[in-house]
Amino acid sequence: MTFDATRLANAATAALRAYDPGHDLPALRLRFGAQIAELGSNENVLGPSPLALAAMQRALADIHRYPDPRGAALKAALARTHGVGVEHIVLGNGSHELLMMLAQCFADAAHSVVFSQYGFAVFPIATAAAGAQPICVPALPRTHALAPFGHDLAAIAAAVRVDTRIVYLANPNNPTGTWFGDAELTEFLSRVPREVLVVVDEAYNEFVDAPGLSSALTLRAQNPNLIVSRTFSKAYALAGARVGYFIADASVVAVLERMRESFNVNTLALAGAEAALGDIRHLEKVRAFNSSERAWLIAELAQRGLTCLPSQTNFVLVDLGRDTAVLERQLFERGVIVRPMGGYGLAQTLRISIGSRAENAQLLAALDAADGY
Repeated sequence: MTFDATRLANAATAALRAYDPGHDLPALRLRFGAQIAELGSNENVLGPSPLALAAMQRALADIHRYPDPRGAALKAALARTHGVGVEHIVLGNGSHELLMMLAQCFADAAHSVVFSQYGFAVFPIATAAAGAQPICVPALPRTHALAPFGHDLAAIAAAVRVDTRIVYLANPNNPTGTWFGDAELTEFLSRVPREVLVVVDEAYNEFVDAPGLSSALTLRAQNPNLIVSRTFSKAYALAGARVGYFIADASVVAVLERMRESFNVNTLALAGAEAALGDIRHLEKVRAFNSSERAWLIAELAQRGLTCLPSQTNFVLVDLGRDTAVLERQLFERGVIVRPMGGYGLAQTLRISIGSRAENAQLLAALDAADGY
């Protein structure tokens, strides 16, 4: 009889579906070589700060030692940057780990977790892993002027129940690129009971240039139930190092520390993230490039009759109004890797990262060569 461990999984794990990372990019790099345009993973094409790379190189001398289990130097740097105490910071092996850990620490079968349709894929996974009751709130309609497919904050607030323990939000949102402003978040928080933890995932905050949108961090003092999630994977271009963090009430951090794995952030990641945080000049270069190139790419796509949702991220969501499978395959065969959004329930859209000008030009040439588009 064949052994099958899936029969032994607990109920919460049995209900899970593994996170879909998209195409097998290492294999595709071997296939296409330098001709590949990697526009599917929302990576920062400018790469990390030279100071971060130098710090990681120096840290190699201590790679035989365990990393600082508390991440003290990085926490201190983050505390200075954000004007908070170190007791308000918890570090993660990417923000993904922390989003999962939060549900494991604070939710279970007796509690519900609220999130938006078309929100970040980790939110329902974290809910299911904790065995909690998911409440998925319908997103704003496609026709919404400012945030098509975005979070409907009024409906999310109305969906909160007496058993709700966590609300997950993303601002700006992945995969839509849409956002809500500070005033909208303030109103939302006023409607949510203080016993409900509200997570605002700000993975793309450093790319924001829209008026009226700063950060949920400005509202933390009045809302101790508010948790802000950040990452070094996007604007800081340390996706391969895997560093994320929460800024939260010290009591929330204390609970998370009970679950946090020992040495969860490695030596090179700690050194690189600390140095990257201090290189303001490089971050401003990244912000300026992304804003300019995003506007250029949106305009070029519009000339080809393709509609992009409003975006405050380093990607755009292209709404074709019909299934994207044929176009995605044609782009793939020309070495242009984008992300189809069928897994999110958005089979009529493609998510396209902001690449270099050469990569974006390759994308446009592949679009021009595609049949029927």
